[in-house]
Amino acid sequence: MAEDKLKKWYVVRSVSGQENKIKDYIEKEIAHQGLEDYVEQILVPTEKVIQVRNGKKINKERVYFPGYVMVKANLGGEIPHIIKGINGVIGFLGETKGGDPVPLRKSEVNRMLGKVDELAVKEDNIAIPYTVGETIKVIDGPFNGFNGTIEKVNEEKRKLEVMVKIFGRKTPLELSYMQVEKV
Repeated sequence: MAEDKLKKWYVVRSVSGQENKIKDYIEKEIAHQGLEDYVEQILVPTEKVIQVRNGKKINKERVYFPGYVMVKANLGGEIPHIIKGINGVIGFLGETKGGDPVPLRKSEVNRMLGKVDELAVKEDNIAIPYTVGETIKVIDGPFNGFNGTIEKVNEEKRKLEVMVKIFGRKTPLELSYMQVEKV
């Protein structure tokens, strides 16, 4: 796991409104080039907003930082060029002309990931419907659609520690009860 120490969060500037499409493009290109070992996670932070349309409440996800996609990666070798070469990518945040992309500081990452967490809709007083070892499906957040196995249940925080296979690698995630459903 020595590689993981080299993985840092970077911010990729993208065409506004195309963030999720660009996230998909990056994922496909990285997979196509067989470089999944270098890119651990690609994230488009979103927030839940409730819109009223024709008298109906509609839950929508809105991109929290329009024009930005977060990438956790080891930007060795060709990776920065591959990402910059993707349609809709403007470049990395903080890079100087001809210089290297600048990673986010730990505090910034925690704030951003914390933001993603805080934005999860808060619901209280639900009995704990999950048990360790149970398989669940992630229904909200950046890992929407992935299945995982519950490793730990934290009752006070109303969180689950879930092992999810991402690009063939097991990754631990901390998710709220509202972000998962039974399979």
